[in-house]
Amino acid sequence: MANTKSAIKRMKQSLIRRQRNRKVKSHVKNAIQAFYASLKEQDLQKARETYSAAGRVIDKAVSKGVIHKRNGARKKSRLAKKLNELISQAS
Repeated sequence: MANTKSAIKRMKQSLIRRQRNRKVKSHVKNAIQAFYASLKEQDLQKARETYSAAGRVIDKAVSKGVIHKRNGARKKSRLAKKLNELISQAS
């Protein structure tokens, strides 16, 4: 247990931040899973919508500092690559 006032405050802050970060990371993972589910259905329109939604969620997580900007860029790039593969198969 923390002994000083500042250590107690830091412990409270880290608890709140950890809870918020877990929520945001979970939201990112759910958005990515929704995108992959739409890819399995081979529905191009739905895949585009879920890709857009996942991109917004990832960008929000990056702007809040929950994930690093390069990590966010990498996630979006991988999703775009999968979407482009589906588009090329459709045409």
